[in-house]
Amino acid sequence: MPRYAMVIDTRKCTGCQSCTVACRVHNKLPVDMIYNPVTTHGPVGKFPHVRMTHIPSLCMHCDVSPCVDACPTGASQQREDGIVWVEAEKCVGCKACVMACPYGARVSNHEEGTVQKCNFCKDDRVDQGKLPWCVQTCHQKARVFGDIEDENSEVFKLVNGSKNVGRLLEELGTEPFVYYLY
Repeated sequence: MPRYAMVIDTRKCTGCQSCTVACRVHNKLPVDMIYNPVTTHGPVGKFPHVRMTHIPSLCMHCDVSPCVDACPTGASQQREDGIVWVEAEKCVGCKACVMACPYGARVSNHEEGTVQKCNFCKDDRVDQGKLPWCVQTCHQKARVFGDIEDENSEVFKLVNGSKNVGRLLEELGTEPFVYYLY
């Protein structure tokens, strides 16, 4: 069984938002919902040495998922391959998972009365052997997706072969499976 993870190379990300747009279109999200915003920090420095950093964020598909534990109905679930998802039919929209997620990765769909989030495009992409839409559309190749337990995968090599790799809020002990290269 694979253990899926994503690596985001902030040195390659240009902040173009193609990942955000692809996600929004694929998931048919209302205007007020977004699963993977890109935050820009900067510009920093003094001309001609000015730089900006773009930080894409999404559900971290944590190994220790406080959102799953907080869900009173069992709608928030985690598959054996690590993908955290929400079963809409069980979700009552109580937002307990929204409050439990330290990454702000869950959004309330007011029209449907449920909570939604990134699920790595599990049903129609990953389960079909394809890449999630955000990875597929990243023309800078700043996003890499794969099995982190496969020593031959690019994800494994990037995480284990770089000194400049980290995860957001590691100190919380959630064991996120989205890694950042910086």
